[in-house]
Amino acid sequence: MAQARVRARSARRESVFGERFAVFAECLLTGVWIAIASLGVVTCPAAFAAGARHLRRRTSHQEGGLRDFAADFLAAVRGGWVVGLAGWAAAAAVRVDVLASRAGLPGGPYVGAVGVFALIGLVVTLLRAAAVWTPGSRWRALLADAGRRTVRDPAGSFLIVCGLAVVALSAWFVPPLAVPVLGAAVAAAVAVEARYRHR
Repeated sequence: MAQARVRARSARRESVFGERFAVFAECLLTGVWIAIASLGVVTCPAAFAAGARHLRRRTSHQEGGLRDFAADFLAAVRGGWVVGLAGWAAAAAVRVDVLASRAGLPGGPYVGAVGVFALIGLVVTLLRAAAVWTPGSRWRALLADAGRRTVRDPAGSFLIVCGLAVVALSAWFVPPLAVPVLGAAVAAAVAVEARYRHR
């Protein structure tokens, strides 16, 4: 009887470990899909939204694969390409700020720091919006709500920044590793949004 209980506990532990490892592997695979879908540059928000929806399906034990990811991506890219274009314009503006701060202009370092922090806030807002995207959602409303959550939930926003830091460090140490790790950053945003809803 005691041996049967020990075996049952061991089987439960193995099934929990197997489930968690499967989710981790799915995150890495989703990161590859996101990287491929982001090759259009302005398609990054749509790629993140489709990846987040795929991971939400996976964690709620629903069926879904590459075909569903592609369908979600096509639905998200309809309005998402404008968001992607605006995001790259903001990144270019921050680059100009940083170059101005290095040129020794008065107040340059302050303007450069503000620009970098604003860009990080925009990326966190974008990831939070992508984490809750569903087909038919309007990007403007998603971003407005995500902006409010970014400010009201600083702990969750910090966790997403940590996920982005993991991607950046992976790209710095082993550049190819940054591709699958993108899925982990999106998974962090999905987890933060789930935590915020439960609170």
